[in-house]
Amino acid sequence: MKLITGNKVYSSWSLRGWLAVKQSGLHFDEVVVPLFDDNWEQRKREDDLAPSAGKVPILWDEDAVVWDSLAIIDYLADKVGRDRYWPKDNVARGMARSLCAEMHSGYMALRRECPMNTRKKFENITVSAETRADAVRILQNWAEARSRFGQQGPYLFGTFSAADIMLAPVVTRFVTYGFTLPGFAQSYVDAMMAHPWMEEWYAAADQETWMIQRIEDAAP
Repeated sequence: MKLITGNKVYSSWSLRGWLAVKQSGLHFDEVVVPLFDDNWEQRKREDDLAPSAGKVPILWDEDAVVWDSLAIIDYLADKVGRDRYWPKDNVARGMARSLCAEMHSGYMALRRECPMNTRKKFENITVSAETRADAVRILQNWAEARSRFGQQGPYLFGTFSAADIMLAPVVTRFVTYGFTLPGFAQSYVDAMMAHPWMEEWYAAADQETWMIQRIEDAAP
Protein backbone atom coordinates (compact mmCIF):
# COMPACT_ATOMS: atom_id res chain seq x y z
CA MET A 1 0.00 0.00 0.00
CA LYS A 2 1.02 3.61 -0.57
CA LEU A 3 -0.33 6.56 1.38
CA ILE A 4 0.08 10.09 0.04
CA THR A 5 -0.10 12.81 2.65
CA GLY A 6 0.40 16.53 2.86
CA ASN A 7 2.72 18.53 5.10
CA LYS A 8 2.71 16.99 8.57
CA VAL A 9 2.85 20.40 10.19
CA TYR A 10 -0.47 21.51 8.73
CA SER A 11 -2.49 18.65 7.22
CA SER A 12 -5.09 17.51 9.72
CA TRP A 13 -6.77 15.12 7.31
CA SER A 14 -3.41 13.56 6.45
CA LEU A 15 -2.82 12.88 10.15
CA ARG A 16 -6.12 11.02 10.29
CA GLY A 17 -5.35 8.92 7.23
CA TRP A 18 -1.85 8.14 8.45
CA LEU A 19 -3.07 7.06 11.88
CA ALA A 20 -5.71 4.91 10.21
CA VAL A 21 -3.11 3.03 8.19
CA LYS A 22 -0.83 2.68 11.22
CA GLN A 23 -3.77 1.21 13.14
CA SER A 24 -4.26 -1.42 10.42
CA GLY A 25 -0.91 -2.99 11.22
CA LEU A 26 -0.24 -3.38 7.48
CA HIS A 27 2.94 -2.30 5.76
CA PHE A 28 2.70 0.86 3.71
CA ASP A 29 4.94 3.34 1.97
CA GLU A 30 4.36 7.03 2.56
CA VAL A 31 4.80 9.89 0.11
CA VAL A 32 4.63 13.41 1.57
CA VAL A 33 3.80 16.22 -0.84
CA PRO A 34 4.07 19.93 0.03
CA LEU A 35 0.65 21.51 -0.18
CA PHE A 36 -0.03 24.81 -1.94
CA ASP A 37 3.54 25.49 -3.05
CA ASP A 38 4.44 26.94 -6.46
CA ASN A 39 4.08 23.52 -8.11
CA TRP A 40 0.83 22.52 -6.41
CA GLU A 41 -1.55 23.09 -9.32
CA GLN A 42 0.56 20.84 -11.53
CA ARG A 43 1.30 18.23 -8.86
CA LYS A 44 -2.33 17.63 -7.92
CA ARG A 45 -3.07 16.64 -11.52
CA GLU A 46 -0.36 13.97 -11.57
CA ASP A 47 -1.17 10.26 -11.47
CA ASP A 48 -0.94 9.68 -7.71
CA LEU A 49 -3.20 12.61 -6.81
CA ALA A 50 -5.44 12.94 -9.86
CA PRO A 51 -8.17 10.49 -8.68
CA SER A 52 -8.83 12.64 -5.60
CA ALA A 53 -8.50 15.98 -7.44
CA GLY A 54 -5.50 16.76 -5.25
CA LYS A 55 -7.11 15.96 -1.91
CA VAL A 56 -4.96 14.25 0.69
CA PRO A 57 -4.65 11.72 2.16
CA ILE A 58 -5.08 9.24 -0.65
CA LEU A 59 -4.46 5.52 -0.20
CA TRP A 60 -3.39 3.26 -3.06
CA ASP A 61 -3.76 -0.49 -2.54
CA GLU A 62 -2.82 -2.10 -5.85
CA ASP A 63 -5.73 -1.09 -8.13
CA ALA A 64 -7.86 0.25 -5.29
CA VAL A 65 -7.70 3.98 -4.61
CA VAL A 66 -9.32 5.48 -1.53
CA TRP A 67 -9.38 9.12 -0.49
CA ASP A 68 -11.04 10.85 2.44
CA SER A 69 -9.87 9.80 5.90
CA LEU A 70 -13.16 8.27 7.00
CA ALA A 71 -13.32 6.23 3.79
CA ILE A 72 -9.77 5.03 4.46
CA ILE A 73 -10.81 3.91 7.94
CA ASP A 74 -13.80 2.01 6.53
CA TYR A 75 -11.71 0.44 3.75
CA LEU A 76 -9.05 -0.76 6.16
CA ALA A 77 -11.63 -2.00 8.67
CA ASP A 78 -13.05 -4.19 5.90
CA LYS A 79 -9.52 -5.43 5.20
CA VAL A 80 -8.30 -6.23 8.73
CA GLY A 81 -11.50 -6.40 10.81
CA ARG A 82 -13.70 -3.70 12.27
CA ASP A 83 -12.76 -4.54 15.87
CA ARG A 84 -9.36 -2.98 15.22
CA TYR A 85 -11.10 0.37 14.67
CA TRP A 86 -14.46 0.29 16.44
CA PRO A 87 -15.63 -0.68 19.93
CA LYS A 88 -17.10 -4.17 20.11
CA ASP A 89 -20.08 -3.05 22.18
CA ASN A 90 -22.97 -1.99 19.94
CA VAL A 91 -23.87 1.06 22.03
CA ALA A 92 -20.28 2.26 22.24
CA ARG A 93 -19.74 1.62 18.54
CA GLY A 94 -22.83 3.66 17.69
CA MET A 95 -21.50 6.60 19.66
CA ALA A 96 -17.99 6.24 18.23
CA ARG A 97 -19.37 6.32 14.69
CA SER A 98 -21.45 9.38 15.55
CA LEU A 99 -18.43 11.22 16.97
CA CYS A 100 -16.46 10.44 13.83
CA ALA A 101 -19.27 11.58 11.53
CA GLU A 102 -19.78 14.80 13.52
CA MET A 103 -16.06 15.51 13.33
CA HIS A 104 -16.06 14.78 9.61
CA SER A 105 -18.75 17.31 8.81
CA GLY A 106 -18.69 19.81 11.67
CA TYR A 107 -16.72 22.25 13.81
CA MET A 108 -16.11 24.61 10.92
CA ALA A 109 -15.41 27.62 13.14
CA LEU A 110 -12.70 25.78 15.06
CA ARG A 111 -11.12 24.55 11.84
CA ARG A 112 -11.19 27.98 10.24
CA GLU A 113 -10.02 30.01 13.22
CA CYS A 114 -7.49 27.51 14.60
CA PRO A 115 -5.82 25.72 11.69
CA MET A 116 -3.54 22.81 12.53
CA ASN A 117 0.06 23.91 13.04
CA THR A 118 2.35 21.62 15.01
CA ARG A 119 5.11 24.27 15.00
CA LYS A 120 3.29 26.86 17.08
CA LYS A 121 2.05 27.26 20.63
CA PHE A 122 0.01 30.32 21.47
CA GLU A 123 -0.92 31.63 24.91
CA ASN A 124 -3.79 33.77 26.15
CA ILE A 125 -5.75 33.53 22.93
CA THR A 126 -9.27 34.85 22.50
CA VAL A 127 -11.49 32.84 20.20
CA SER A 128 -14.87 33.64 18.73
CA ALA A 129 -18.13 32.53 20.30
CA GLU A 130 -18.61 30.09 17.42
CA THR A 131 -15.22 28.47 18.00
CA ARG A 132 -15.84 28.32 21.73
CA ALA A 133 -19.16 26.59 21.06
CA ASP A 134 -17.38 24.03 18.87
CA ALA A 135 -14.86 23.35 21.65
CA VAL A 136 -17.59 22.98 24.26
CA ARG A 137 -19.46 20.50 22.06
CA ILE A 138 -16.29 18.46 21.54
CA LEU A 139 -15.60 18.39 25.27
CA GLN A 140 -19.17 17.28 25.97
CA ASN A 141 -18.71 14.37 23.56
CA TRP A 142 -15.37 13.47 25.07
CA ALA A 143 -16.83 13.55 28.58
CA GLU A 144 -19.69 11.22 27.66
CA ALA A 145 -17.42 8.77 25.82
CA ARG A 146 -14.89 8.66 28.64
CA SER A 147 -17.46 8.33 31.44
CA ARG A 148 -19.55 5.66 29.71
CA PHE A 149 -16.98 3.64 27.78
CA GLY A 150 -13.47 4.72 28.70
CA GLN A 151 -12.78 2.62 31.77
CA GLN A 152 -10.38 0.19 30.07
CA GLY A 153 -7.79 2.72 28.94
CA PRO A 154 -6.89 6.39 28.46
CA TYR A 155 -8.59 6.92 25.09
CA LEU A 156 -12.15 7.97 24.28
CA PHE A 157 -13.47 4.42 24.29
CA GLY A 158 -10.72 2.93 26.40
CA THR A 159 -8.50 1.47 23.71
CA PHE A 160 -7.27 3.45 20.72
CA SER A 161 -9.98 3.56 18.04
CA ALA A 162 -11.29 5.36 14.98
CA ALA A 163 -12.74 8.02 17.26
CA ASP A 164 -9.26 8.91 18.51
CA ILE A 165 -7.98 8.92 14.94
CA MET A 166 -10.65 11.35 13.81
CA LEU A 167 -10.27 13.63 16.86
CA ALA A 168 -6.46 13.62 16.86
CA PRO A 169 -6.17 16.94 14.96
CA VAL A 170 -8.47 18.57 17.52
CA VAL A 171 -6.03 17.43 20.19
CA THR A 172 -3.23 19.19 18.30
CA ARG A 173 -5.31 22.36 18.00
CA PHE A 174 -6.07 22.42 21.72
CA VAL A 175 -2.30 22.18 22.33
CA THR A 176 -1.30 24.72 19.68
CA TYR A 177 -3.81 27.37 20.72
CA GLY A 178 -3.49 26.85 24.47
CA PHE A 179 -7.08 25.91 25.24
CA THR A 180 -7.77 25.63 28.96
CA LEU A 181 -9.33 22.21 29.45
CA PRO A 182 -11.06 20.41 32.32
CA GLY A 183 -9.01 17.71 34.01
CA PHE A 184 -10.49 14.71 32.21
CA ALA A 185 -9.94 16.36 28.81
CA GLN A 186 -6.37 17.41 29.63
CA SER A 187 -5.63 13.83 30.67
CA TYR A 188 -6.96 12.60 27.35
CA VAL A 189 -4.93 15.19 25.43
CA ASP A 190 -1.81 14.16 27.37
CA ALA A 191 -2.44 10.49 26.55
CA MET A 192 -2.91 11.24 22.88
CA MET A 193 0.18 13.42 22.66
CA ALA A 194 2.21 10.66 24.35
CA HIS A 195 1.01 8.00 21.91
CA PRO A 196 4.06 6.70 19.99
CA TRP A 197 2.41 7.41 16.62
CA MET A 198 1.67 11.01 17.57
CA GLU A 199 5.25 11.41 18.75
CA GLU A 200 6.44 9.95 15.44
CA TRP A 201 4.24 12.36 13.47
CA TYR A 202 5.48 15.38 15.44
CA ALA A 203 9.11 14.32 15.09
CA ALA A 204 8.71 14.09 11.31
CA ALA A 205 6.86 17.42 11.23
CA ASP A 206 9.76 19.05 13.05
CA GLN A 207 12.03 18.09 10.14
CA GLU A 208 9.85 19.77 7.51
CA THR A 209 11.00 23.04 5.98
CA TRP A 210 7.92 23.79 3.84
CA MET A 211 5.87 26.77 4.91
CA ILE A 212 2.27 27.81 4.29
CA GLN A 213 2.52 31.45 5.29
CA ARG A 214 -1.19 32.10 5.77
CA ILE A 215 -1.29 29.35 8.41
CA GLU A 216 1.97 30.48 10.01
CA ASP A 217 0.46 33.94 10.39
CA ALA A 218 -2.86 32.68 11.75
CA ALA A 219 -3.69 33.33 15.36
CA PRO A 220 -7.07 34.05 16.91
